[in-house]
Amino acid sequence: MNLKTMTHCVLVVSALALTTPVWAQQSPWKKLEEKPSTLHLESGYITLPGPALELRLVKASQTVASLKPNEEKGFDFTPGDRLKVRSSDGLYHLGDINLRLRTPGQSDWQAYSSAQKRGDIKTLTATKPAEASADLSPSFPAEFPLEVKRSWEQSGKGWVVRFTLKNKSTQPVEIGSLGFPLIFNNILEGNTLEQAHDRNVFYDPYIGKEAGYLQVTRLHGKGPVLLVLPEGNTPFEAYNPLLDDPTPRGITFEGFHEWMVHSKAHAEKDWSKAQPWNQPTSLTLQPGESKRYGLKLVLAPAIRSIESTLVEQKRPVSVGIPGYVVPQDVNARLFLKYPSAVKSVQVEPAGALSWQVDLATKNGWKAYLIRGKQWGRARLTIQYQDGLTQTIHYKVVKPEAETIADFGNFLTTKQWFEVPKDTFHRSPSVISYDYETQQQVTQDSRAWVAGLSDEGGAGSWLGAMMKQLVVPNQQEIQKLERFVNQTLWGNIQHNEGPEKYGVRKSLFYYQPDSMPPNTYSTAVNYKGWSAWPRKEAESLGRSYNYPHVAAAHWVMYRMARNHRNLVTQQDWKFYLENACQTALGMVKLAPYYAQFGQMEGTVFFLILKDLKREGLTALASELEAAMKKRADLWKSLAYPFGSEMPWDSTGQEEVYIWSYYFGYRDKAEVTLNAILGYMPTIPHWAYNGNARRYWDFLYGGKISRVERQIHHYGSGLNAIPVLTAYRDQPDDFYLLRVGYGGLMGAIANITEDGFGPAAFHSFPSTLANDALSGDYGCGFFGYAVNTTAFLTQHPEFGWLGFGGNVTKSKIDVTLTLTTAARTSVFLASVGLDISLDAGKIEQVTLNPQTKTVTLTLEPATATTPTAYLRLKTGKQSYHPKTAFAQEREAYVIPLTNQTQTITLVSSAKK
Repeated sequence: MNLKTMTHCVLVVSALALTTPVWAQQSPWKKLEEKPSTLHLESGYITLPGPALELRLVKASQTVASLKPNEEKGFDFTPGDRLKVRSSDGLYHLGDINLRLRTPGQSDWQAYSSAQKRGDIKTLTATKPAEASADLSPSFPAEFPLEVKRSWEQSGKGWVVRFTLKNKSTQPVEIGSLGFPLIFNNILEGNTLEQAHDRNVFYDPYIGKEAGYLQVTRLHGKGPVLLVLPEGNTPFEAYNPLLDDPTPRGITFEGFHEWMVHSKAHAEKDWSKAQPWNQPTSLTLQPGESKRYGLKLVLAPAIRSIESTLVEQKRPVSVGIPGYVVPQDVNARLFLKYPSAVKSVQVEPAGALSWQVDLATKNGWKAYLIRGKQWGRARLTIQYQDGLTQTIHYKVVKPEAETIADFGNFLTTKQWFEVPKDTFHRSPSVISYDYETQQQVTQDSRAWVAGLSDEGGAGSWLGAMMKQLVVPNQQEIQKLERFVNQTLWGNIQHNEGPEKYGVRKSLFYYQPDSMPPNTYSTAVNYKGWSAWPRKEAESLGRSYNYPHVAAAHWVMYRMARNHRNLVTQQDWKFYLENACQTALGMVKLAPYYAQFGQMEGTVFFLILKDLKREGLTALASELEAAMKKRADLWKSLAYPFGSEMPWDSTGQEEVYIWSYYFGYRDKAEVTLNAILGYMPTIPHWAYNGNARRYWDFLYGGKISRVERQIHHYGSGLNAIPVLTAYRDQPDDFYLLRVGYGGLMGAIANITEDGFGPAAFHSFPSTLANDALSGDYGCGFFGYAVNTTAFLTQHPEFGWLGFGGNVTKSKIDVTLTLTTAARTSVFLASVGLDISLDAGKIEQVTLNPQTKTVTLTLEPATATTPTAYLRLKTGKQSYHPKTAFAQEREAYVIPLTNQTQTITLVSSAKK
């Protein structure tokens, strides 16, 4: 969810003639600038050229001053432009080290850091391959029992930072935590959108023990990617936020993290209530004993080259199909590439996954069949013959149909709000929910959370509406139709002017001077800016609220138009016209924010398509013209996905869709590249397909903090453009993996009983769902409009299914769908996109030789007697072998009380 008011975000100034940078003028940046410098920058620097990367060290500390790729020396992976303001004690730099130690007789861990109180290091004579070496003793107190030496070495085309720890005391020393700060330039403060894409990076971890790595990508998604790899025995055990670094965290800076090799001390104290990703470890050094650790910095040519670079570096590479969120009815695959043989495979918790060895591929990838058995997190630990240990992290969920059914039931029972005399006219509705207290949220200091609007409050009812698009339920729809016509429609009908289609910022507000006594709980602190008074709550000027309402009307249109007796209060035309007018209302009543791409803005495109199919030409033309005006503005911008924020990952979804539709393919490509820059594919369910978002816990979460959010709504929304691009580029397997990771990430956090949380907390002190429902429904929108099964033939891995199980005969390949909706399938090898407006696909069979496709449709139901089949063709032109009537550009197929098959035949496009 985006920030709720412009007055509470740090605005980026595009051009100011100032001697002091904007970021340094603003408190607390100004306060940071006034701290005394202890890096002794005046002593100069050590510049170390390399084959691919130029490394520049601060002479007095031998920490990194800059790290620049040779092909673009004007760009720095580190925040070197802020080196002076970040040169005081307590500020971390690449090359620092953090430890927690204890000796016999000590129960408490003692924390130490080379950044805490700096002393000039002791320069040592560097011997090849080292280019710089130092003893860090002056940066630690006298009682520190270890000797710490650090060297910077060239290794191939990269650099290695190596630490040697030696116990100089007379008794054993247990190293309970050991971390290496990862300091790269993700500080967006003061940069325009263009400057941020030129200067800044984001980074994502694979917390996979000795197979782990960090990938550092440019915001624009192009150019080389920096990989941080373990050198020697340096496992990536945990990923810890450096909350004690005083660099101001907020909307423009997520914060720094550290690569933790050992984490037992943290797990015992700071993380005692959490379940860590990996088993926490420690190391004991006997007197005089030494241990070496290191990190290697190398470049991959591009994002899509990360895995091939890992292979070149002889690092383990893992490809999970369809990803690492595994429904219990899916036959998943895992492919491993590493020179050493697999010695053993262990599953934790025991029995959570089953695995069996499959045939290796032609180029030596080890293959496994994976099946989810026990709901929840699961860790696969692979031990290789050479001693390397790799962990791969899965999330096992119920079959998608069960997961979505549970979600809909939870929303329309536990979250169903029926209080006819509710002071704020929110009844009936699906209201926000606190899973920790098992109570509905009817009051909150953030007005929108209890006010059914502004993402954090609209999320639940939006999720309930979108669920019906996936798995319609007659009883749930009856409730939701009451909500749409009484609460939603009743509250936006101000008059017969254009305001009739305006959307308020919140139904709940804080106005104690005009409300009955005891209206507001004394347990809630209403003193902050977010406790909107009535005038603010009733404002129609916030565009981000309009897609939610438009989507609700559009879903009702689809239910009324394509099914029987699901919707009874109004006809389909009423809902479709209201959906369109809400979209038009956005550009008329909320023009400022409407200039930006909207989260869920894809719904406007879907509405336009249906208006055209229905022959509502005048409305379609008006909507298309309004959307083209917005897209024309985006076409004129270098990076067309601005926001009320300095940077955001929400507008890209709609910007891509309209840019593609109106033929602005260059802007669509810019947008797609940017998405790939913050949406990785990694062997970890939490980060695979996880589009970066890090501030919305402040505005829609119960634990309110700046923190990388795991599968917040960005995952589901950004999967829309990525999978749209894949359909257009079916040979780009990387797009399918990333997009499907985001698609499944959108439902990964649904609890076993059906609660949809705002997101999952990534801090190792928590590693659990947030308790509030928040803005979850926005991400579920992405799942609902995008859920598709994919059948593709990979040159190395063979026939693969995403959203379905593959079986092969001598002639055919069959995909049996496992998606909840079972209304869409894409056959990549022939570029055929098959979708149903109503009805369900049981399976699809492809003859690779003749290109013939056979659909098996499920039987009719009382509410779905007819299937409406749409075919969008790519390499081949398809049509049903049997003639069917057509309506709204779809083939009309009467369903029977048994399954039936439809044969699709092709003729190659000229």
